[in-house]
Amino acid sequence: MELKKPFIIAGPCSAESEEQILSTAQGLAATGKVDVLRAGVWKPRTKPGTFEGAGVDALPWLTKAREVTGLPIATEVANAKHVESAAPYDLDILWIGARTAANPFSMQEVAEALRGTDKPIFVKNPVNGEVDLWCGAVERLAACGVKNIGLIHRGFSGFGAGHLRNAPMWHLALEMRRRMPELPMICDPSHICGCRQYIADIAQQAADLNYDGMMIESHINPDVAWSDAKQQLTPDALNVLLDALKWRAGESNSETFQIALMGLREQIDSLDREILQLLAERMNVAENIGRIKRENDVRILQEARWEDITERALTLSLSLGLSENFLHTLLDAIHIESINRQNEVMKR
Repeated sequence: MELKKPFIIAGPCSAESEEQILSTAQGLAATGKVDVLRAGVWKPRTKPGTFEGAGVDALPWLTKAREVTGLPIATEVANAKHVESAAPYDLDILWIGARTAANPFSMQEVAEALRGTDKPIFVKNPVNGEVDLWCGAVERLAACGVKNIGLIHRGFSGFGAGHLRNAPMWHLALEMRRRMPELPMICDPSHICGCRQYIADIAQQAADLNYDGMMIESHINPDVAWSDAKQQLTPDALNVLLDALKWRAGESNSETFQIALMGLREQIDSLDREILQLLAERMNVAENIGRIKRENDVRILQEARWEDITERALTLSLSLGLSENFLHTLLDAIHIESINRQNEVMKR
């Protein structure tokens, strides 16, 4: 599937009324920057008793908005019944949400219902950080003859998101892109952020990582939205954000740029070799520690020692210009590998 770049999908989290959909659609169309109007019709909410979407009643509101503005329309489908209910309204794009993508049984059901469709079908990353599960969702669609498939990166739940609603975990999205480079990928900064004040920054990061576009939630009056009010922008605010967003070139023919880049990349390669050599030496020391522990019948894990290592490293983080999140990730990886090495020694 080929998309114009940047490809912008925007609209409210939920379709609440015909007036809300039409007003938002007209505001988005007036920006001249939005390619598709989105709105949630069926809303998979975490807890019962919250607004779970207007359902089929909202689909005519979307088709009317398409007639009035000329914008193609899109919504999320979570099961076969949703696919069947949406079919008479001829929506231009459907997407499959994170909860559905995480469940192979649900994913297979939706894939069967979409069998042979030529409509663009986008798949959000699963809520948990499993690239194989994301690949599997795409493969199920492809096996059912769905040809126009795209990806939506909306962040991952439960991975230390900090001030964000969902951790971006950019490396997982980039790994998915490495595995399936033929598929377009757009970013959903609204769901990554959960708060409108961070959306511009996350959107720019995605643009700098060569994403093909954005899906951003926009509501004519976000403060009174029935769902996800804090992460929605007015059409005017979205227009300002899109104006400020920089889609930089992938390369430069400038000789000065090429020479400077080559020199810096050589430094990176040299430093990487040194880092890997030091890591190898560290693991050799860890194996020796494992031997001493085995000979003295001492268990591998020494919590107080690891807490001391972590605390000393984090104390240095500010002076080294390294973020705590990065150091935690790096130290955890080193710790796991050290334990694995010592465990192999213990088994000998």
